[in-house]
Amino acid sequence: MSSADRPPRVFSGIQPTADSFHLGNYLGALQSWVALQQDHDTFYCVVDQHAITMAHDPALLRRRTLVASAQLFAAGLDPARTTLFVQSHVPEHAQLAWVLSCLTGFGEASRMTQFKDKSARGGADRSSVGLFTYPILQAADILLYQADQVPVGEDQRQHLELTRTLAQRFNHRFGETFVPPQPYILRGTAKIVDLADPTAKMSKSAESPAGVLDLLDEPSVNVKKIRSAVTDTGREVRVDPDKPGVSNLVTILAALTGAGTQAVEEEFVGRGYGDLKARVAEVFVETFTPFRERTLELLADPEYLSGLLADGAARAAAVAEGTLALAYDRVGFAPRRG
Repeated sequence: MSSADRPPRVFSGIQPTADSFHLGNYLGALQSWVALQQDHDTFYCVVDQHAITMAHDPALLRRRTLVASAQLFAAGLDPARTTLFVQSHVPEHAQLAWVLSCLTGFGEASRMTQFKDKSARGGADRSSVGLFTYPILQAADILLYQADQVPVGEDQRQHLELTRTLAQRFNHRFGETFVPPQPYILRGTAKIVDLADPTAKMSKSAESPAGVLDLLDEPSVNVKKIRSAVTDTGREVRVDPDKPGVSNLVTILAALTGAGTQAVEEEFVGRGYGDLKARVAEVFVETFTPFRERTLELLADPEYLSGLLADGAARAAAVAEGTLALAYDRVGFAPRRG
């Protein structure tokens, strides 16, 4: 199918670096992934090769890859509508990354802010070459599938610009081969902060788990975290930059119910923070208990889950193999017989 005969193609990936997705992952990315499969040609990837750029435990990585995959299906990704696969199951990712690395300047790669941030924390001398070059592998991930659009947050814009630059550079030197992807701006994505520290983004790297709502935790664990969420002085339930704790709870409730923040504020006129927390906890449990149960069902049937991922990898490979063959031909590699 040519690009003119299909809906716009989207590619995105997520790392399997935690035992559970958290609420920020769900509202910031997964909801949009599910919505995009309705009217886009979607390719989603569990990027396990990116996950080994830092020190890791092999058994844990293997388990987390399956856990991440199960959660993506449980969130609503439909294997009949979307292509979901594991990155290492499609070797063309690493093969194209080598070609692109030979077109990337050392200074160009060294300016990637995420590498500078992560190497600053651990020390540049102890950082791997893989961490240095992983934006190039990320570019290969996207370009293999001739993606028209890539959902991006602010922290990934620089990497997408590198992807576009490498696509255009390759096309200029060797002929039209790759689609330079455009950013897909996620409209209205809720920005969720840590319940215990409302000045920080909800993140798996948080100093304390007390403010992070992990979707696979027992419901009672998350209810306790919500009821213990840091709020602010006063009683009025409204979004206010000077009251980040209450604003965060209003934002969460609005996002999970599909109501606007104004509707939530109106619902709680004359009521206090305790009522707000109780309602957030109730909606959270209603929303994610089925998600948790479906994830555990999939993990309890590893043959079925592996079959879904094998089907996704086969569909992904059918596209990736063609793209890589074209790139290899354009760059001048001799064809292999058989």
